[in-house]
Amino acid sequence: MLQPALALLASYLLGAVPFSWLFTRVLKGVDLRQVGSGNIGATNAMRVLGRPLGVAAFLCDFGKGLVPVVWFAPALVGSADPGWLRVLCGAAAVAGHVWPIYLGFKGGKAVATGCGAVAGIDPWIFLAGGLLWLVVLFATRFVSLASVAMGLAFPCAAALRRSPERYGFEVVLGTSALALLILVRHRSNLKRLAAGTEPRIGRRSGEAAP
Repeated sequence: MLQPALALLASYLLGAVPFSWLFTRVLKGVDLRQVGSGNIGATNAMRVLGRPLGVAAFLCDFGKGLVPVVWFAPALVGSADPGWLRVLCGAAAVAGHVWPIYLGFKGGKAVATGCGAVAGIDPWIFLAGGLLWLVVLFATRFVSLASVAMGLAFPCAAALRRSPERYGFEVVLGTSALALLILVRHRSNLKRLAAGTEPRIGRRSGEAAP
């Protein structure tokens, strides 16, 4: 039991590294929690750093979810497909991003790190959710709505992809938990959407959508 526990701990500690916060602190001298939406995720970092560095922050957060699934779980357990452990390592990384020990357990909204974990388990699930994210984003220009839609698409795609040759029901449960977490973490965005005050992409946080 020691090796799986080490894999989960390593996954959490990597997931807890606040790359977007570090980028803005080092490059701009700004505490990301004090600007924009106050979130430490890549979307808020992009407002401060600009698109290229914001994309770099996203990729780092994405990697926090990908690495535990494709490396930590197989390396520490000694199996190419440890099943439930891959899902749990991805979940631990997401938990680290949302509740980072380094920032007083106040973190991001689970999207980028969750995407990395899903991509590591099954790239086709990530692709299906990513395509829906693009469609919703271009149709509405609401990043939050696109992120929620993508999260809800993950368990649907996992259920369609599930088979004895690929993986069991653990991926459906894991992606369902991720979808619920993304939904809960975006509850303030959903309230602003209902009130008509959620900013569209390209507008500063706090500006009302027309």
